[in-house]
Amino acid sequence: MDGSFQIETSRSHSTTNGAADAAFRAEVDAFLDTALTDELRAAGRATTGLKSSPEACAAWRDILLERGWVAPSWPVAYGGAGWSTEQRLYFENASAERDGPILQSSGVRTIGPLIIAEGTQAQKDRYLAAILSGAHEWCQGFSEPQAGSDLSALSLRAERDGDDFILTGSKLWTSFANYATHMFLLARCDAGSHGGHGLVFLLVEMDRPGIEVRPIRFIDGACETNEVFFNGVRTPAADRIGDVGEGWKAAKRLMEIARSNNTTTGLLRRAMRAAKQGAAEAGCMDGEMQMRLADMVRRIDAFEALEAHVSAGGIDIGPAPATSALKLLATELHQAITEVAIDVAPHSAFAQEKYFATRAATIYSGTSEVHRNILARAIGCP
Repeated sequence: MDGSFQIETSRSHSTTNGAADAAFRAEVDAFLDTALTDELRAAGRATTGLKSSPEACAAWRDILLERGWVAPSWPVAYGGAGWSTEQRLYFENASAERDGPILQSSGVRTIGPLIIAEGTQAQKDRYLAAILSGAHEWCQGFSEPQAGSDLSALSLRAERDGDDFILTGSKLWTSFANYATHMFLLARCDAGSHGGHGLVFLLVEMDRPGIEVRPIRFIDGACETNEVFFNGVRTPAADRIGDVGEGWKAAKRLMEIARSNNTTTGLLRRAMRAAKQGAAEAGCMDGEMQMRLADMVRRIDAFEALEAHVSAGGIDIGPAPATSALKLLATELHQAITEVAIDVAPHSAFAQEKYFATRAATIYSGTSEVHRNILARAIGCP
C-alpha cells in the first residue's frame, strides 16, 4: 500500500484497462526508460537490503521529486502523486523490471502518511516538504533491549520538564539511524504505567545533545541497524503525535501503515527475477525447478491482488489484521524466493547477501507469530 492511508475505490487487481490507463502506463514507461541511467540500474541490481546505496537513493529521489513522483500515494495537496493503488503498483513493477533503485524511505512510506493523517498543521508545514526533498531522513525508535515483539514492554523514559521531555534509555535494531536526521519514537511518560498506557509518540531530531548511535554489523557485513542511546536528551513536548499518554494509539496507526508496505510487490518481483536468472545460469531449469519457480510467480500475483483488494477496503476484518496479513505473506514469500536463489547458486555473493538480509524480515515490524495471533483473534479464534 506504500503508505496509503485512504480507502480507495479501485478495482481488486492492478491490471488496468481503458485509454486513461494506457496513457498512464505509456507515460511511466517512457519516463523510466529515459530517466534510469546505467549507473542507477546497476545500483538497483546490486541492492540486497531494504534500500539501495545512499548515493543512488539521493540521485533517484531528486529525479522523482522533479517529476512529482517521490510519494505515489500521498495526496497532491501535500506534494504527492495522488495515484490509485493500480497506478502505484504499475509504477512499482515497471521500476523493478528496469532495476530502478529502491527507495525504502521511512519518511515517505511511514511517518509522512501519519503526519498527514494525525499531525498538526505546524508539523505538516515543518516536515512534509523536507521528507519529500530528502532533507529529513527518518528512522523508527520502537524496539528496545527488553521490548521487541512485545513493544508495550518499552522503558525509554520521557520525563516532563516544562515545555520539554527529557529522554533517558535506549533503542535497539534501529534501521538506518546511523544517517537519519530524525527519529519517531515511543517513550514512557508515566513512570508508573504498564503496557500500552502512559506512552508518548515523539518526533525527535537526531542531532540533539545526548544521542549516541552505535551501528550493529550483520552477518553479511552490512550495518543497516543500530543501537541508539538517549542520555538526558531534551526534546520539545510539542513535537509529538497525539496526546501525552496516548502514544500507543498513534503507534498502532503507524504500524498499520508500515506493515502494509515494508515488503512490496516490486521487491518480490526483483527477487524473483534474480532467482530465475541464477537458476538459468546454473543450468538448474529442470522440470522440478520450473514448477517451483512457477509456484513463486503464482504466489506473487496472488499477493499483488490481495494488496489491491485490501487498499480498496474489500476485506472486512479491520485495518490492523488486514495489514498483518500483507506483512506476513510478503515477508515469508520473500524469504522463500531467496531460498530458491541460494539453492541454485550457493556460492553467489549476491544470493548469499540477499538470503541473509531477508532472515530478519519475519522479525521486524512484528514476528510472523505475532501476526498469526492478530489474524486468529480477528476471525474469532480463542
